[in-house]
Amino acid sequence: MANQRSAGMRTNAKHLSHPLELTQPSAAMPLTPLLRWAGSKRKVVPILAGYWGTTQRRYIEPFAGSAALFFHLRPHRAVLSDINSGLIEAYEVIRERPDDLHEAVARIPQSRSQYYRLRSMRPERLTPFNRVVRFVYLNRLCFNGLYRTNAAGSFNVPYARSRAGFIPPVELFRQCAQALAAVHFRVCDFGTTLSSVRRGDFVYLDPPYTVGNRRVFAQYDRRAFTLRDLERLSTHLVALDRRGASFVLSYADCSEARRLFAKWPTRRIMVRRNVAGFSSARRIAAELVATNIQLRD
Repeated sequence: MANQRSAGMRTNAKHLSHPLELTQPSAAMPLTPLLRWAGSKRKVVPILAGYWGTTQRRYIEPFAGSAALFFHLRPHRAVLSDINSGLIEAYEVIRERPDDLHEAVARIPQSRSQYYRLRSMRPERLTPFNRVVRFVYLNRLCFNGLYRTNAAGSFNVPYARSRAGFIPPVELFRQCAQALAAVHFRVCDFGTTLSSVRRGDFVYLDPPYTVGNRRVFAQYDRRAFTLRDLERLSTHLVALDRRGASFVLSYADCSEARRLFAKWPTRRIMVRRNVAGFSSARRIAAELVATNIQLRD
C-alpha cells in the first residue's frame, strides 16, 4: 500500500398536515454510489426519490451504507451517519482527497493474493488515509459488497472479483467528493442521529435486517441489529412524526415489520436479492416502504 501522509479530515455529521409538492430530485445529475453495499437500494431509488420534495430542510440517513438515495438526490444539506466507523472515515477521505485516494487504490494490483494481503492487515495500525485505501479496495473486490466481521470484529468477507468490482474512474471519485461537500458525518447509533432530527427534515431509513435475532451471513458487524432495535426504531418514527419531520423507511416484508410499522401507510415493492452470490440462487423479494408523507394524487 502506498505510503501516504495522513489526511486532516473534518469530522462533521401525523401524516403531515399538508401534502408535499414534489419536484424532480435535483438539477445535478444523479450519481452511482462509489462503494458497493449489500442491501443497497440502488435499483429502487427512482421509487424512493418520489418522496423527496421542495419543503424539506435537510436530508438525514442514519444507516448510510452506500448512500444510494443520497447520491441520486444530491441534496444541498445532509447528515450521513452509521455505526460503522470505517465507512464514515471512507466518506470523509473521499470528500477531502478524491484524486489521491483513487491513485492509491488503483495502484494496487487487483488479484486474490493482494486482496488477502490487505485483508490481513490490522486497520488500527494504519494511517487514516491508508485505512481508507484498504477499505475501498476490499469493498470493490469483496463478495457482493458485503461488510461482515467475525466475533473479534475483523473483516472476513472472501475475495470475489467481478466486473462490478473494478475500480471506478477518478471522475466518479471527484463527483462523489462534490456531492459530499456539505454533508455532516457522524459515527453513532441510529437513535442518536434520530434524536437530533428537527421539524422539516427528511429522513430515509434502510436498517439491516434482523432474522429471529440470529446472526446472518450478511451480519453488519459484531453488534447485531436485533428485533429490539427494530422496536426501538418504530418508537423513533412516532417521535419524528410528532416533531414534524418526514420519513421514509424500507424494510423486508415480514411479520415483524408489518406489525411494528402498521401505523403508517405502506407500499410493497419488489427488489432483487444479490447476497446469494450465484445468479441461480438470487431471487426477487418483497420489501415494505413505510412513510408519513402524504403524496398528492
